[in-house]
Formats: sequence, structure tokens, C-alpha cells
Amino acid sequence: MCGMAPGASGLRQHHRKLKRGRAMVVKKKTSKVEAVALDEEKLHKLLASLSVDGGEDGVRQVAQTLQSCLELTEPVQQIQLVKKAGSQLEALSEEQMGGVLLDACLHTLAVVYTSLQSKNPLRRAIASALGSVPAWLQEQTVSCLAGCLSDCLSSASSDRYPHIVDSITACLDGFPLGESCINKLLPEVLQFLHKALSEYLHQNSGLVGRHIAQAQLMQSCLAAVKTSMLVVQRSQDTISMALQAQQDCCRLQDTLGDLLGCYIHILTDEEFIQSVQSTAGMAVVLLIRSVMGSGDNVASVVCSLLRSSVQDLDSTPQWLKQRCEGLCSSGRPPGVSLYLCHGALAMLSWKAALPGPQWEQLLLLVPNTLLDLDVSIKESSTAMVVARVLTLWSGAALDCLQGQTQLCPPSLQQSLSGGSDLQRHLLEHIYSHWEHPLDGVRHQTRSLFRNHLLIHQHTSPSISDPTEDPYITDLTHNLLGLEWHMRAKFGSLGCLVELYGAGYLLNIQPQLPSCLLGLMGDQTLAPYASDLLERLFVSHKAQLASEAGAAAGETEAWMERWHQTWVTPLLHGLCRSRLDQTTYILDYFLPKLLRCSPSSLAHMVQALQDMPPTGSAGSRGALGALMTCLRAARAQGVIPSTEGGLWGGLVPLSLLQQALIHKHDQVRMDALGLVCESHRSTEVLTSQEMDLIRHFLLPNLNSQSPGIRQQTVSLLKKLLCRVKDSTQLLQKRLSQKRDQEEGDTDQHTLHQYKAFLRWLCERLLEVLLPGASFSKCLMSLHLLGLLGQLFSFSTEPDVFALGEVVTSTYAQNVLYCVASNFLEVKQLASSLIQQLPPSAVGLEVPERMRSILQAALDLSTSTKPFDSITAAHLLNLLLPQPHLSQSLLHCAQQQGLDYQPLSIPAQASDMLILELNTLAVVQFLLRCLQSEVSRAEVSLLQAAASFPLYGRAHCITAVLQHLNTESLSQTEQWRFLVSELIAVCYRMSDVVSPVVQSSSPEGLIPMDNDSETSAGLQKILQEIQPRDTNDFFTSARELDTQQGDSHTQTPSLDTGGEGYRVTAQMVLVCCWRTMKEVAMLLGQLCQSLPLHYTNDNVYTHTGLITEQQVEGVGLYFRQQLLQSRHRGAFELAYVGFVRLTDMLCRSGSEALQQLPARWLSEVLEEVKSSDPSSKLCATRRSAGIPFYIQALLSSEPKSSSCSLLKMTMRELIALAMPSADKITDTSTVPQVHALNILRALYRDTRLGENIVPFVSEGMQAAVLGFTSPVWAVRNSSTLLFSTLITRIFGVKKGKDEHSKKNRMTGREFFTRFPALYPFLLNQLEEAAATVESDSGQVKLHPSLFLLLLVLSRLYPSPMDGSSSPLGLAPFMPFIMRCGRSAVYRTREMAARALVPFVLVTQIPSTIQSLLQELPLEPGPKLQQNRIHGTLLQVLFLLRSYQTDSHRPLPAGSGIGEALCQRMWLASRQNSCVVTRGAFVDVLVCLCGPEISILEDSEVGTLRQKTLSVFTASELVTSCNSSATFGPGSTQYLLSLARVGLSAGVEFPELWDGPQLKTKLLEHLLQCTQYEVRELAVEGLLRKLEKEEEEERKRRPEWLDETTQSNLTSLALHETHPQCLAKVLQVLCVLSSSDELPWRDGARVLSLEEVLLHLLTLAQNSPHSVELHCAALTLASQLVIRLVNSDLQSLSAVACFAQWGALVCSCCSEERPAEVKLAAARVLVKCTSTLLTSPRLPLGLSTTVSLWRSLFVLLQDEDQEVRDSASDFISNVPAHLLSTDMAGVFTCPPAALDSGVGLLCQLFEMWGQVQAGILALTEWLLGEDEHSQDAAVNEASSLDDDDFLFEKGDLNLWAEPIQWVKLLHRHLGSLILTFKDTREPGSAGLDQFNQIHTLAQSKALSSQQALDSLPALPQFCCTIEHARLTLRQQRAALALEVLDRLRQRS
Repeated sequence: MCGMAPGASGLRQHHRKLKRGRAMVVKKKTSKVEAVALDEEKLHKLLASLSVDGGEDGVRQVAQTLQSCLELTEPVQQIQLVKKAGSQLEALSEEQMGGVLLDACLHTLAVVYTSLQSKNPLRRAIASALGSVPAWLQEQTVSCLAGCLSDCLSSASSDRYPHIVDSITACLDGFPLGESCINKLLPEVLQFLHKALSEYLHQNSGLVGRHIAQAQLMQSCLAAVKTSMLVVQRSQDTISMALQAQQDCCRLQDTLGDLLGCYIHILTDEEFIQSVQSTAGMAVVLLIRSVMGSGDNVASVVCSLLRSSVQDLDSTPQWLKQRCEGLCSSGRPPGVSLYLCHGALAMLSWKAALPGPQWEQLLLLVPNTLLDLDVSIKESSTAMVVARVLTLWSGAALDCLQGQTQLCPPSLQQSLSGGSDLQRHLLEHIYSHWEHPLDGVRHQTRSLFRNHLLIHQHTSPSISDPTEDPYITDLTHNLLGLEWHMRAKFGSLGCLVELYGAGYLLNIQPQLPSCLLGLMGDQTLAPYASDLLERLFVSHKAQLASEAGAAAGETEAWMERWHQTWVTPLLHGLCRSRLDQTTYILDYFLPKLLRCSPSSLAHMVQALQDMPPTGSAGSRGALGALMTCLRAARAQGVIPSTEGGLWGGLVPLSLLQQALIHKHDQVRMDALGLVCESHRSTEVLTSQEMDLIRHFLLPNLNSQSPGIRQQTVSLLKKLLCRVKDSTQLLQKRLSQKRDQEEGDTDQHTLHQYKAFLRWLCERLLEVLLPGASFSKCLMSLHLLGLLGQLFSFSTEPDVFALGEVVTSTYAQNVLYCVASNFLEVKQLASSLIQQLPPSAVGLEVPERMRSILQAALDLSTSTKPFDSITAAHLLNLLLPQPHLSQSLLHCAQQQGLDYQPLSIPAQASDMLILELNTLAVVQFLLRCLQSEVSRAEVSLLQAAASFPLYGRAHCITAVLQHLNTESLSQTEQWRFLVSELIAVCYRMSDVVSPVVQSSSPEGLIPMDNDSETSAGLQKILQEIQPRDTNDFFTSARELDTQQGDSHTQTPSLDTGGEGYRVTAQMVLVCCWRTMKEVAMLLGQLCQSLPLHYTNDNVYTHTGLITEQQVEGVGLYFRQQLLQSRHRGAFELAYVGFVRLTDMLCRSGSEALQQLPARWLSEVLEEVKSSDPSSKLCATRRSAGIPFYIQALLSSEPKSSSCSLLKMTMRELIALAMPSADKITDTSTVPQVHALNILRALYRDTRLGENIVPFVSEGMQAAVLGFTSPVWAVRNSSTLLFSTLITRIFGVKKGKDEHSKKNRMTGREFFTRFPALYPFLLNQLEEAAATVESDSGQVKLHPSLFLLLLVLSRLYPSPMDGSSSPLGLAPFMPFIMRCGRSAVYRTREMAARALVPFVLVTQIPSTIQSLLQELPLEPGPKLQQNRIHGTLLQVLFLLRSYQTDSHRPLPAGSGIGEALCQRMWLASRQNSCVVTRGAFVDVLVCLCGPEISILEDSEVGTLRQKTLSVFTASELVTSCNSSATFGPGSTQYLLSLARVGLSAGVEFPELWDGPQLKTKLLEHLLQCTQYEVRELAVEGLLRKLEKEEEEERKRRPEWLDETTQSNLTSLALHETHPQCLAKVLQVLCVLSSSDELPWRDGARVLSLEEVLLHLLTLAQNSPHSVELHCAALTLASQLVIRLVNSDLQSLSAVACFAQWGALVCSCCSEERPAEVKLAAARVLVKCTSTLLTSPRLPLGLSTTVSLWRSLFVLLQDEDQEVRDSASDFISNVPAHLLSTDMAGVFTCPPAALDSGVGLLCQLFEMWGQVQAGILALTEWLLGEDEHSQDAAVNEASSLDDDDFLFEKGDLNLWAEPIQWVKLLHRHLGSLILTFKDTREPGSAGLDQFNQIHTLAQSKALSSQQALDSLPALPQFCCTIEHARLTLRQQRAALALEVLDRLRQRS
């Protein structure tokens, strides 16, 4: 029996694992205490039995205690009394034994114990009480408990089974008397468990489609199986003795046999979920072990079950053998073996020497069984179980090896050592699963790999050094050779570090730290890289410390070495790398490094302060890196708190201020994090920290990046939480009144807090002005919301009283944010309004409430879609107001509605007010909607123009969302309302469905044959379309207000005869949005309202919506999804339908639970039988049908057996496969539908991994669908194929189509999808047979491209070993054969697809054999397609070889010789230029700088031959043969040009040829083909950009006078724009480092001539952005040179003005971002020379215009443009800036502020203060706006497009109002410096008066326009109101400035 205890512990461990797994996902629930609930009769009996007279005093006390306990209803008191009764029982003496009363006490406790629910603490209290009885009373207690339990077992109905099973479990859960009781009743308990399991198995067959009931049954079944296992385990001795005894043996055998039968039924029935089957597998093994003992026999029996053979069962008892034979049937599901393996590992003991050879056999049989299963299984969930069980096995094998007291048996040692067959197969499993899409599988695979290494260690203990172990060495090299995008590489290397130390890996690959840090820029890899880095540096530190020993002097040396290895690359990366690559270093790596070595911070700070301050553009530089390190250290608590000075004096304050407004987002965030984050949440904020936040806030509120906004809010939240927590600490200290001085300090701090929070609140509120940018509103509202949550806007005299700051104006501005076009701003503003003081908001003022209510009601009928969302938010804000119903009544009376709301009682609760107001609002909206629907039924056109129905419906849905529907008081009213709402929804749908169900809803062109739809459409068309013309679709239609009866017109149509413009777009938007809102409203009603239903005519659940209504809504959705053609309509109906299906599954109604399955089978039948006359919508993507099926399937619980999904997929795949019969419409339509539905299901993320088992069949259907002659089938197959490629290989992760991130190894692919192996091979063979192009005819097999596309996504892995992985060799000849195709693209795809199938070691031999196929000399029957295909295959293999880090060393492969023999292919002897070019490409690949496949001597020879080919080619010789102008000639010349570039420019040192190299470039630049010239210039540009700054100062070898002359000549005469742009870019780089002479042939040009030419070029090339930018940049360099040269002529000065105008024109808003970027760089470069020069070289007007352009760029919407323009600050001469700003990169808002201040300073320096004031005042006024306004007004009256979708400003970032305030502030400062006492000149006076007059007229017109707007214009015409407000403020501020100027004068 030695195996019993470990098995028991195995079960306990399994249960613990399950509990741990659950704890990770769900919070632990506290047990609920419930009172004893007994029926009246039983309670009276118990009380009566406790009331009998007699008995000893002690017993009498117990009886009284229990009597009191039963009479109470408070559970906690009952527990206390039970504990008291337990103490009294424990105190009983043996003299008090016997007596009826004692029996009654014990019986009462037993009855209550068996009646309580599971996990009730009262049950544990009773168990404790019963367990504490004296020893003499224990037998009587057991008998009593057994009697009660026996009664329960014998008389229980099936619905009581779960409770009794739980009671049995409770008896065995730490309750010795309970265990004795179970042993006593063992036969009865086992029989009951068999009866319960049998009942469950019977019930399961009748619950198909009822997922909730099925899930409950599965839980009950799982509990019963677990309990039966527990009983068998705990009763092991009893069972053994009973089986050995003669009597009762048969009965127990029968019971155990029946139980085993139930387990086997569960194992073989695939309807059971995996957890139940897995537990049943453990139960089978446990029961066999209990019967057979733990000797060799039990292992033999389990082996035979795994093998499914009956031969080895002879040693088992006959009854057991019969049952086991049932499990050995040949047709059993594959999962049976899996669960038996799990059972064997969990239930048998492996932690000691194995008892016998059968155990060894079992230990080796389990992994082989699992690995066989691994290939055959498809479900991802099963793959998860296989991975877990394999890891379990590896742990068991390790336990077994560690538990061996003597040496391991040689056979076992050999089988488990590294390199054995078993371990090789395990490694293959690891390699094919470590990139599995399921996290769990990847995690288990990593654990398996670790155990694999440990097993190898234990089987070869003699080898301690890994470098001496060839197996480990090979494995390490293979792992290091893997691509880094494979996430498994990190975990595997981590295992090696754990076992062998970091030094082992660092010795093999010293660059590992830098390499891993380089990967930290990729978000997907950063967590893995940082984990590996942590393992490495922690291990390395420990190794270095142990090597250095305990000597104190050694510490510094080894720490310096550690810093060199880990910290130096980190700092280098932080300073130099691009910001987006270093973001995750802060998140993942730095904290770990500082935790490991806190002392390294000082080293980092010192190293960074020694570095130069600025980094390269795009990097964070030393300042940013310093912030990053300090922030991480502060968050880790490594640096001291701020209370003793700013972070221990580590960083000066000015440096922090610079970082807080740094140009780069992440530097600012790190600096803010340093200020905000702290190790203690109660750390007090210093005044310096508050000042830093003040410095940071305003320039950073308007951030465009959502990520930065999120970080800012998060960090400021931490700061505010610190304020809150430290405030509580300070108040606590003040209340204790300790030290007076300390108290004063604390009081002062609280005052500072108050001032800071009020400042923050005011600054955030005052930016919420009309016209504020979306990002600033969002940030401000977020932060205000945080202030409200943490401190509240209370007006009471509390600590901070923030409510006092909120004025009425501020509150109104927040309210007007609800009108924003951005949904998030609306939501934040709505929630903030509810936190602000009601007195400030003023919603309770009746007039105010009425006006807002009226605005909301007006907006709900607006034709602008976003207005209805605003209306819904406003209504939700009004709902809590008690007097809302009166305002509603007032509105109803104004509209003449028959409406009477319920009155609200005087003392009504908030909940009742909300309910009654919601009811009133919904009723009001419903009355309006019913009236409008009636009118829309008469005229849809009028509805679209005047009262689109969707607004009202949206408001109803939004209002209902905030209602708690579970506690409504007015149920009858609500029921009636729900019925009306559903009815009006159907009516709305009927009105608009003819449009959305028409064949072409966008244009309303009727093509439907259906008479009903057609009639409805004709009615609409009669109304809206003029006869015999299509004018309706091109121009607006005016509704004639005089036509029609009066009842068909809306009230608004009767006012003044105004016409309404209606476009087809408006009708369509009205219709599909109405369909959307109907769907959302119906979905909301079904999902949120309680359901009224009756089950089995017994139990009735009262609710507001009935089963019939829900089913009716479902049928409505079915009709919409299956018949709508407008994508917007059916996609939104789908959203509503998903809500409905979710509700159906969770509803308590049995009838509703079964609806999804019924609907699914009905629609599948309809799809099967569909033909052209079907009602199903047969568009090319099947419209809403896939959505319908998707919604039904996604509602199926993921934890279920997914029977609906499996059934649906089987049927759809059968339909999607091509039918063998003749193709007809009756077979084509179902096939198209099936392909489209499959596509939708494969794309649905909610189906998750459950869909993966069907990927292989889907791929087959897609590939075969391509062979169909019907276009619709091919189209749907294409879409399905594309979806499957994404499903298999993942979403595209980069621009490179063939990136290895979207590929997988051949082994992994065919392991996951084994069915595709034979299919793809057969299809490829069939396709390759059609490829031969000897006849010259193009034969293109339909599926060939798809096959090659799939195969090219695979790639070989170094882990695949020397043999071809998974038999991929058969594919190779067919792929090679595809290279003979007459189609160029097919040849290319074949070459790409060949690479994965050739291992890197076989590449040389494969290339050699391919080259041998090429002809040795020209002949008459050359197959050029074949030659080209072969050369492409050679080329792709060569490239693969050069990029593979595992390539073998070059050896004599014969490739060089084969190429030299076929050199004629590159010469003119070969008439085909395509193959000539391909051969040259191969030569370039071999002769380049990359590691070659050839030996050095061969490469040298080949280079000489290649050069001779080049010199004899058409590029060098002047003859233009016809070949150079035929098809493919350009590619050929480009291939030759690459030879010339490589030899002449890129790597001239490699090509040791004659002195021809200097002329190579000349030939390329003078080639007649522009592509060649462009390639040459691109090569030059690349070469120049690679050279470092110091190298650029010396002249490149290739840049002689001829080349310069050629380049300048090209710049003057090149006609191709792209080529010319590249030439100018090269000249830009060259002229920036040296003065470049411009020659045109022999003539030398002056700089003025060149400048004029470039300016003309730039002005005449607006169509070519690249050329325009290059010309502008080069012209700017010449301008700077001319200005610096002091040789300016009059013509040069004229050019300057022209150049200035050009730059200014490039800065306007509508220009492309590239042009604005170029202009920004130009302005930045000329800042020091032109913009800030005291000499004003360009004149005042041009200079001021350039400054204005710079400021425009600083407010551009494109962040890159703004950031680029902000660099001008770093080029401003230091004497003009404060010391803090000099040479610093600042963010655009700060740069803008500094720039305007600097310009004012320059006006003083230039002596032009008056001109400056007038210029800035013109900017302030908006000099061109008056003409723009007129244009806007004129356009708005004509442009119909603006009618439906309101267009706002193009620039969503710029804030004109803030720009105006900034200008006004600086103007105020500039006026103070204006001390000119003389009268201004006449010109100045005229200008002054002109501006003054203009400002006055603008102020007047703006005010008049504002007064003419309707009430509350902030809601109904938001953009117009914001525009006029801005205009008015501009004029007012300008007038104020001019008045001040007049006073100064």
C-alpha cells in the first residue's frame, strides 16, 4: 500500500493547482454565513426532542444551548451558540453518558450539519463541536451522524444530489468523525455516488442547447467524480479488506465496477468538458490502484489501457478486466489516452525508486503516447492539456531520477539522456510549440525545456562544465542562432542562464547585453528581453562576486566590470537611440537593474553628467537619460525623499525645469514621473515640487498623443494622491499637538497645498473656452475629474474648499463642453458637471432648466448626427432634478402634445425621483416619436429633412441606460411603455427598411425583384426623384412648401415658406442611423429589463419584458440581418442582436435558452437550400448573414463543449468545398454564402482558439474555391484565404510583406496543421504539372499563386537538425519546377517559396545543382523562362545564406567554376535581357561585401570577370542595341548599374581592377535611362549619409571635379522630377560641408544665377513634393552663404525677397507635411544668420514674415512639424536668451512663448519697436480674416456638402484664443519699452488709424452676429459661436493695445 499516500498527495496537489489557477483569475470570495433553514415540521421535532425532561445537568445545558440556537435567525449568534455547545459537550463526563436527551443533542447537530449549504461557516462550527466530544462519546456521535447521512442518501431526490455530494466531501475535509462515518457507510456512499453520476449522465443527453443548465450539470458531475475519488482514497484500507473478504465482496465489486463504468462513459463521451474528463481519467487510475495495490501489476494495467490492448489485463480481477476492456475499444476518442496519462502521473507515486520494470515501461510509454497525440489533436484547449501533462511527466521523470538511491537503471538512463530518441522527439515538440498562440502552451513548453535540461544533467552527472558537454554546447549555439523575434528564444536562454550561469553565455556571445537592449524598442519583445536581461545581470553579478571572493578591495574592480557589461550599454542606448526604442527600458529594464544594484545609480548620474548635453535629433540625450534613471530610482525608493532637499541634491532645479518642457515627450514624462512618483504615498510635497508642476502644466496640457495624455493624467493622479494622503497625515499630526514648531510647519504646508490645488483648479477651468482644442479639453476635464474624486468641489469650509474656485462662468464652460464633437469630451464633461457645486451649474433654476431641456429636445431632431448624442447627455444631466416633470409639461403644452407626467411625491428618494423622471422623459420622447413616425410614413423625405427619427430613439436608449431596472416601483407603467417602445421600433424599421434593403442603398436605384420592397422604394422615389433625370443625386432638392396637404407638413415647414434642402445622402443617413438606433434600443430593452417567464408551468419570474416579446425582437433582427444590404444597417443590427443573444443564454427561461440553437439550424438549412430566388441577401460578401451566424455562435459559453460551433463548422465546410456535380446556381449560392460565413467566423476574436481546429479545412476550401469558373466563388475564396493567412501567421507587424515576424517554421506549421501537408503537396504537384512553357503558351493554374504564397511564409529553423524537417523534401522538386512558369510573378514566388525547404547546410550543394542546369553555351532551343526561374532561385538562396547566422564556412562547392563557365549569360551573346540582368544580380550578390559562399580567390576572379562584363555592356559602350530598349531592359541596366555603384562608390577597395573605377560613376550619371541615373544618385546619397561628420570634412575618393561637374550639370538640366530631387539632395549634403563650384559644362555659374534657377524650380514644381523640398533646402543654403559672403548685389537682394515669400508660402496650413517639415528645417538653420541678425540682411518686412511663418509652424497640427520648428531655440545666439533656455530643445508651446518674447527683444535691438507693435497688432487682429469671413459666408450659403456633416477647423491642435492671449501679453511688455516722445510719422499714423478702424468694425460686426444667434448657441451652432467669440476677443484686445499705444505716444 506504499503508493497510496503519494497518490493522495497527488490529488491534493492537483486540487491545490486548480485552486491556485482560479485564484489568479478571480478574487477569493469570503464565505457567506447563513442561518439554519429547516422546514417547520423538522424544526418542531428537533425542538421537541430537546425539550424532554430528565438528563444530567451538563446534557441539559447542551440541550438548552441548541434549543436557543434553533430559535434564533441571526447566523453569527448561531455560530457562537454552537461553539458554546461544543465546549459543553467536551466538558461532559462519562457518568453522564446515555439518556434520550444526549441522543437528541447529537441528532440535532447531525441533522443541522447535513442540511447546511457548502462553505457555510456554521457547518465548520458544528464539525468542530462534534469533533470535540470526549472519546467515550465518539462512537455514539459517529452512529448518529451516520444515521442522518444514511437517511439523506436513501431518500434524496435528484435535485438534492449536489447538496449530499457536498456533505460527503465536508465529512472528509479535516473532520475525523466524518471520515469514520463515511467508512462506516462506505457501500451506501459508493452506491449513492454511482446513482448520482448515472443520473447526471442521463440528464446530460437531454440538455442540448441549454448552456446554463449544461454548465451547472458539468459542475455537479465534476464535484461527484472528485468526491468519489476522495472517498476511495480515504477508505483505501476498508476497500482492500472488503475485497479480500469473502462476504460482501461481490456487492462492493459491483459498486466499484459501476463507478468505473461511469468514469469510462465520461471519458469516452466528447460532450463532457475537459475538466470533467481529466478528473475522470485520474479517477480510473486511482480506482485501479486501489484495487491492484501499487506493485508492478498496476503499472502493467495502465500500460495496457494506454496501448488500448487487452493482452496485459490477465493479472486483473475478472470484474475489473471486463470494465477495462470497454476502455480498450479501437474507436475510442484520442483524448482518452491523454486523460489516462494525466491520471497515471497524478495518481501514482514517482518520488522514489521505481518498484519494477513495468513502471519504467510506463514512464517511457506516457511521453510517447502524448507525442503521438500531439500530431493528431486539433483543439487548442487539448493542446494546452497535452503541454501540461508533458510538463507533469518531465517533473515525474525528474523526481524519479532524483529519488534513486542507487544508480539509475542503464536502460532508463540511456532513454532519458540528451540525444536519445525520446529526448529528440521531446525537443521537436518543444520547437514546434514554443511559439504557440496560447500563452499557457508556451509557458508549459518552457517548463518542459527546463526539466529537459535538468533530466539531461541528472543522467550525466560526471560532466559539470557545460563547455565540455557537446549536447549542451550544440543546443546553446542553435538557440543563439535563432531569430530574436521568436519569443521562446528568451525563455530558453533564461533556462540556460539559470542552470549554467550568465558567464557561460557571455563567453560565447559577448555582445548579448547590447543586442538585448536593442530589442527593448519593440513592445512585443520588451518584456521577454527584460526578463532575460534580469536573469543575466543578476547571475553575472553573483558569479563575479563569488569569483572575486570575500576580499574587500576586489569589490570595486568587479563592480566596474559589471558596470561596463550592463550599465554602459544601457546609458549609451538611452542617450543615442530613438525615443520610441527606449520607452520600454524605463518600464521593464531599469527598475530591475536598480533593484539588483541600488549603488549603480551614482555611477549612472556621474557618467551622464560627464557626457555632452545634447544627443542626436530624435534621441533623449544625456538630460533625458538622466531623468529616466532618476525617475526609475525614485520609484524604487533608491534615492532619498524630497523632504531633505530635491532628491539628495543629485540634480539641479534648472535642469529639471528644462526637462519638464523638453521637446521630446518621453523626457517630459520621465521628468514629471521624477516629480510625481515616490516610494511612499504620504511623502509631503515640497514648495519646489509644486513650482515644478506649475512650470510643467500649461505648456503640456495640449498634447496630441493619447499615450502621453494618459501618462500625464496617471502621474498627476499619483501626485494628487500624495497630496491627499500626506494631508491626512499632517492633519493627524496637528490633532496630536506635539511640537509647536513642527505644527507651524505642517500648517504652512497645508496652506501651500490649498493655494496649489486652487491654482491648479483655476488653470484647468480657465482653458475650457470656446475653441479650445480637443486634446486640451480632454486633459483638463480628466484632471478636474480627479480633483473632484480625490478632494470634491465642496463649498463648505473644509480643508481646501475647491468649490469656491468654481464660478458660474467656469461651470457654464464645462457644460458647453457637452456640445463638443468628441464623444470622450462629452462624457467627461457630463460626469464633471455632476461633481461641481449645483449653485454654480444652476440646473435647478427653472428658467435655466427649461432652456436646456428645450435645447436638448431641439437637438434630438437635428439632422446632424452628433447633436442627438449631445441631447442625450443633456437629458441625463437633467434627470436627477425634482422639477423636471414641470418643465416637460411646459414643453409639451408648447408643442401641443397630449402628455401628463406622474407627479413626484414631496419626500421622494433620489432613486424614486430618477425613476419617475426617466419614465416621464421616455414617455415624452415616445409621444413625439410616435407623432413623427406617423408623419414619416406619409413622407420619408420630410422626415429626413426636418425630424430624422434616430435622434429621439438614441435619447430614449441613453436615458434607459442609467436606470436600475431591478428595483422599479411603477412596474405596470413600465410594462405598458416597453410594449409601446417595441411597437414604435417596428414601425420605424418598416418606414426606412425599403432603403437599406434595396440593391443599391447609396444611390436609391431600385433593382429589386421583390414586389414589396420595390413598391416601398417606388413610393420614396416618386417623392424625391425628378422624372427622367438624375439631378437628385448631384444637387440638393428643395421641398416645395406649398404642395401637399397640411397634415403632411411639419410645423417648421409652415414658417415663412422656407425650403428644405435634401440630398440622397441625407435620406440614406436618416435611414441607416434609424436602423442603428432601433437595433440599439431593442438590444438595450432585452438586455437590461428583467424577463417575465414561467418554467414547467410551476415557477413564474415577474419582469417587464415577456418571452414572446424577446422572441419577436429576435425574429426582427433575423429579418434585418438576413435581408439588409446597407453595411451600416446590418453591422449595427448585429450589435443589438449580440446583446440579445447574450441575454438569451443567461436568461432563466428554458424556451429562450434553446432559441439560438433553433435559429442556427434554421438559417443553415436556408443557406443550404438557397438559390437566386431566396430571401437571403446574396451580395458578394453575403451582407448580414455572416453577422447573424457569428452572433449566435459567439453567445455559446467558451467553457462548454462548443457543440453548436462544431456542428456549424462541419456543415459550412461541407458546403464550401466544390461539389462534384455540375456547377449550378443552386450549388454556387450556398457555396458563396458558406465561404463568406467561414471568413467572418475565422476573423471573430471571441471564438478565439476554438476555431483553430477548422483552419486546415478552411484553407482547403479557399484553395479549391480558386478553381471554380464562377467569379463570385473565386472572390469569396480570395477573401477567405486572406483571412486565414492572417489567422495562421498573425496580423502584419511591419511594412515588409515577408518579415519573419509573420512567418513560422515549416515544422511548426505542419505540426499545427497536419492535414495541410498532403493537401498542399498534392495541389502543388497538380499545379506544377501545368507550368511547362515549352509551347510558349501561358498556362496559369488558379491555385498556384496561393500555394506558393503559403509556402513562402515558412522558413527553416536552425533547430530542425540536419534532416529535412517533417519530410519537407517532397515539396522541393515541385517548387523548382514552378520556376519554369511563363509568368514572371510565379517564378519569383517559386524562388521565394524554395528558401524555407533548403536547410542552410544544403544551400551550397543546391545552388551548385541549380547552376548545373543552366546551359554552357548559347543554343537554338534555349528556354529563357526556365533559365530565369533557376537564376532567381539561386539568388534567393544566396540571400538567405548571407543573412543566416548558422551558415557553414565556404568550402570548395564548385559554384565559382560553374558561374565562370556560364559567364556568356551576362554578355551580349545572351539575347534575353531579363536573364542577363538576373545573372548580373547573382554576380553582384557574390561579389559584394557580404560574407560569400565562395573562397576569397574565387571571389577575386569573379569580380574581375564581372567588371569586364560591365565594361563591355551597353552602359559603357555607346552602341544602343535593340535589347536595351526591349521589355526588361530597365531591370538589366539597373543590375549593371549596381555593379558600377559597388565598384565605383560603395566598396571601391574590394574591386582591385584597372583605373576604370573613376569613370564608372560618370557612365552611370550620363546614362540616357533616368532609372539608372536615379539609382546612381541614390547610391551617392546613401554613401554620404553613412559617413560620419569628421569623415565628411575630407573629400570622398569618388568626388572628383568631373563628378561635381556632372552633378551640378544634372541639377540644371535633369528633366525627371524624382531624379532631379535626389541630385539636389546630394548637392545639399555636399554644399553643407564645403563650398561647391557650380559648372554647366565649361561655364561657371554665380551663386545668384543658381539661386534664381532654384527658386524658379521650386515655384514651378508644386506637384513634386520631394523636388520642391530639395530645391527649397538647397536655395536656403545658398541664401545663407550669400548673406555671409558680404558680396550681395541688387539682384541677390531681390532674390532674398522672392526666397522669403517662397518659404512663407510653404508654411501655410494646407501644404503637405513634407513641405512644412522642409520649411521648418530651413527656418531653424537660418535662425542665427537671418532671423536674429542685428543687421536685418533680409529687411524688416521679410524677416517679420519669416518669424510669422515660424510661429505658424509651431502651431501646426502635425506634431513632427511642430517639433522640428521648435529646434530654432537651440540656434538662437546665447546672449539673446536666458541661461536656462540657451541651447536647449524645448516643446513647441514653450518655444512659441519664448519665440514671441525673443521677437519683441529683437524689435528693440533693431530700433523698430513701433513697427513691431503695429505688426504684432495686425497678427492679433487676424489681418486676413475679414476677407476670409466673407468667403466663408458665401461658401456656406452655396455648399450643400456642409449641410449634413458640419466641418470645423482643419487644425485640431492650434488654439487661436491662446495665441491671441500670448500675443496680447507680449505686446503689453513691448509697449512698456516704447519711449518715443516724437509724434509718429504720417505713414505710421495712417497705419495706426487704419488698424484702429478695422478693429472697431470687427468688434461691432462680431457683437451683432453673436446677438443674432439663437438661444444657447453653444449647443445648436457651436462652431459658429466659437468663431464669432474669437473674432470679438481679437478685436477687443487689439483696441486695448492700440489705446495703450496712443497713451504712450
